[in-house]
Amino acid sequence: MISKTFSADGALGKAIPGFQPRQAQLDMAEAVAKAIETQSQLVIEAGTGTGKTFAYLVPALMSGKKTIISTGSKNLQEQLFHRDLPLMVSALGFYGQVALLKGRSNYLCLDRLSRQILESHSHTADPALLSQLVKVRSWVSTTKTGDLGECDAIAEDSPVIPSITSTNDNCLGKDCPSYTDCFVLKARKRALDADVVVVNHHLFFADLAIKETGFGELIPEADVFIFDEAHQLPDIASQYFGQSVSSRQIQELAKDIEIGYRTEAKDMRQLQKVSEKLVQTASDIRIILGDTNFRGNWREALKSPTISREMERLMETIDFTIDVLKLALGRSQILDSAFERANTVKNRIVRACDVSITGYSYWFDTTPRHFTLHITPLTVADKFHEQIELKQGAWVFTSATLAVNDDFGHFTARLGLKPQAEFSLPSPFDYQTQAQLCVPRYLPEPNSPGLADKLVSMLGPVIEQNQGRCFFLCTSHNMMRELGERFREQLSIPVLMQGETSKQKTLAEFMELGNALLVATGAFWEGIDVRGDTLSCVIIDKLPFTAPDDPLLKARIEDCRLKGGDPFAQVQLPDAVITLKQGVGRLIRDKKDKGVLIICDNRIVTRDYGGVFLASLPPIPRTRDLSKVQDFLKQISQTTD
Repeated sequence: MISKTFSADGALGKAIPGFQPRQAQLDMAEAVAKAIETQSQLVIEAGTGTGKTFAYLVPALMSGKKTIISTGSKNLQEQLFHRDLPLMVSALGFYGQVALLKGRSNYLCLDRLSRQILESHSHTADPALLSQLVKVRSWVSTTKTGDLGECDAIAEDSPVIPSITSTNDNCLGKDCPSYTDCFVLKARKRALDADVVVVNHHLFFADLAIKETGFGELIPEADVFIFDEAHQLPDIASQYFGQSVSSRQIQELAKDIEIGYRTEAKDMRQLQKVSEKLVQTASDIRIILGDTNFRGNWREALKSPTISREMERLMETIDFTIDVLKLALGRSQILDSAFERANTVKNRIVRACDVSITGYSYWFDTTPRHFTLHITPLTVADKFHEQIELKQGAWVFTSATLAVNDDFGHFTARLGLKPQAEFSLPSPFDYQTQAQLCVPRYLPEPNSPGLADKLVSMLGPVIEQNQGRCFFLCTSHNMMRELGERFREQLSIPVLMQGETSKQKTLAEFMELGNALLVATGAFWEGIDVRGDTLSCVIIDKLPFTAPDDPLLKARIEDCRLKGGDPFAQVQLPDAVITLKQGVGRLIRDKKDKGVLIICDNRIVTRDYGGVFLASLPPIPRTRDLSKVQDFLKQISQTTD
């Protein structure tokens, strides 16, 4: 039945214009069907262009079993739900129900919206926020889902969003006046009734973490679990099997106490005082923690007398907050909920400051206005394996990048998987004619002084001659900024830099211009799909080894040593190989694409481990001569112009 569906005159051939049967796609679909039938674990690396989405959707829909499909991001989740899934539903004549389920921070909370509107009429409120709240209120009458991603009236990063959505901490549950109209509840109900539910990895693991504490679950039970972009799972699982507490939670708690004071307990002036004190104390800690976008070792940080003194002040403030809220108990639902949350925040901070408990990494990170303290387990293999044993069913893990030199051990060991089958499917692209890989001669050593200047003078002419159409992927924000500034001074073409506007806008502008250089880091290494001649050159500044001072990496290295392993071979090298494969995957996205890949790191040629990188990449012809690359690019532009 599966082979018939994927044949030229089968269901897909009739539904998709220009559909061509691909052996790799059929092999994957049959393997997924077998895993579903035998309720086993399957791990598949499917190269770009294999058509893996349809290869898992078809057997899942045909099985008639309740299926959860989890993707790597909200963008991929929406693409799957709004584009790929409807196409397959119609092609196969599927009569079941499908549902999209996001995390609660995506859904409007009606109770918090009405409280914010009430609050925003006070003389201290920001009129710009009030106008946004009014736009959201008028949108409410037209929305069926309450998904703020569908509300065009406000920006996706609007500062008003956190105040009109709920978190596990501040949701009033059945005590909420708007409980029966709750959008989160409705989305969950749709998911419970549906045969296929599309979620994302963050939501999947957040839900597992909530179930562990015994609270209500968002994701329903299922027979089939499919994870796309599965290479992201180990790191995301680590976040959720750990604990965290952030200054944002403290500020949101303070905001709700302030709203409770203004609306229902106006005689309790102390509420306003504790609210202000909470915000001030959290801000003071943020300032002490220093740089933005920094990850640090919390165990080390706590040895600083200044930081430990500020943490003591924060604990005193929270204790004071709890005492004041105790006096307000029974006055209002929002203040009763704030009392519970203040106790939860206190317990999390106490736990985060007890760095003597082994088996965890203690670290913090900072954004311009906030900080988060994290406790992350060194390994999630046992916990994840336990979940699979509990749920039974079929578990399918797929991505374009899972294997290191054809070995899946790095991925399966981190999640405690015991797959019945694991294999790689080749990409259908003809890399021999479609691409070239260059590691230029005379490259400066990585991290050497003046590296950015040398790379700009070496590669500027290549980028200029190619009329942009280039991604320059960097391994650090510093390098990205340095290169971006220098290229702007030297090149006549537009130079875009990640972070100057949203990721979506930056990408849209790159495609619209058609002759731009985009200098980017982490976010653009994966999940970006630019086809055609808008992108014909991808340059990578160096092999993407994680910074050695990264606290999570340090913890995993320590864990590997304790088990008698080799941290470089078992942790650092496999991580870097998988990241490099993701970056390389940006270049060739379909059979007509052509382009060059330039890796500016001699180590791929001079070190023994360079062979592991090269063996894990697609079979692209290699050269060390930049002029050959320029000739290849010239040929491409002549055939496309």
